[in-house]
Amino acid sequence: MRRPLRHYALKYALMKNPLDTFQSWLDDAKRHGVHEPSAMALATTDPDGRPSVRMILLKHADDAGFVFYTNTESPKADALRHQPYAALCFYWNPPGRQVRVSGRVEPVSDEEADAYFNSRPYLSRIGARVSKQSQPLNGYAELERGVAAEMLRHPRGRVPRPENWTGYRLVHDYIELWQERPFRMHERMAYKRIGKGWREQALYP
Repeated sequence: MRRPLRHYALKYALMKNPLDTFQSWLDDAKRHGVHEPSAMALATTDPDGRPSVRMILLKHADDAGFVFYTNTESPKADALRHQPYAALCFYWNPPGRQVRVSGRVEPVSDEEADAYFNSRPYLSRIGARVSKQSQPLNGYAELERGVAAEMLRHPRGRVPRPENWTGYRLVHDYIELWQERPFRMHERMAYKRIGKGWREQALYP
């Protein structure tokens, strides 16, 4: 008798360290041609407990955590100063996979922020110096004038990292891997950090 919903293939495809599976899935998303496979939703809460979510880009992930960069005067940075915990969510379709991550958030070192900033394209570095992220803008021309002025101050060459721009690392203590299946019989596996290892638990869809 056929039992198509009882194969639970996800468990046998996972690696011992959930981050290794994440990296494998991220590579698969790139091979499938997913637009911006490093795009992730970042959820934070403000001092009043109101949640906020936005799409940002993952810049690096390893056993130490998931790294992203932003203006330190932005709403997300302000939220993280008051409540240094956050959650991430990746979704790739195809191949129909989701990864949820949560943990404590901490700033990266100045050396790490400098190294990444200096690796960015010239105009991206100029834009970071000009942008007053999330503040009111009196038309796009105002932004263009700011970019032109900053380019005159810093012609192609060294563009210093602004003091109000750095990176944050989400130190993950929870990762959930979700694989799409027919008839909404999706497979989910949750990992909670226990000491230096992980405890895994299958979840209902």
